Amino acid sequence: MAVIRQFDTSLEEVKHLLLDMGEKLEIAIDKSVKSLSRMDVNLAREVLESDPAIDGLEDQVDKKVATLIATQQPVAKDLRKLVAALKIASDMERMADLACNIAEVTLHFAKDDLKLFKELEDIPKMAHIIQTMVHDGINSYIDANVDMAKAMAEADDRVDRMYEGIVKELLEDMIQLQDHTEAALRLSFVARYLERIADHATNIAESIVYIETGKREDLN
Repeated sequence: MAVIRQFDTSLEEVKHLLLDMGEKLEIAIDKSVKSLSRMDVNLAREVLESDPAIDGLEDQVDKKVATLIATQQPVAKDLRKLVAALKIASDMERMADLACNIAEVTLHFAKDDLKLFKELEDIPKMAHIIQTMVHDGINSYIDANVDMAKAMAEADDRVDRMYEGIVKELLEDMIQLQDHTEAALRLSFVARYLERIADHATNIAESIVYIETGKREDLN
């Protein structure tokens, strides 16, 4: 019984680490897109400066899970929870890197004296959907909520449609507004980074389904 309690306590610690990662990630995504829409280099630098903390949390998850597997030798669902925790932490670390990529676009705009040739609308909307996906993904892990996890696939489909529309519009801008070709190209990169973040968020949803069912389900 003591061993079981020790495992449950350690698993709760892993969950808290993932929750902390998720909160920091949501903030990083929000700040990265706001830094671009406002052309705020200080906000962009804050995103880059926050990345080591997220990397550190991933390392803590890795070490704690490795210790649990080595010392507790979990099986079945308990083992799946730990394997999924490793995957979720890895996906969130990649999402944080992509948020940094967006922040770097802001810095490139400032460095190269590029201007936003129109107000950003769809990109912030994409970011908002993705932040919700990250939030729901972590909560679905903590609450073992498969329905919430599967609903994230619908949000991912929305992001994909928005991405296609944004890229199509930016391609038209490149043709019609040739003075702003480089700016439009960099904005298309941002849309791509956001679309990839959504894919990683959907990977988290797949991990939740795997924990509860023992089966890998493709939600992308």
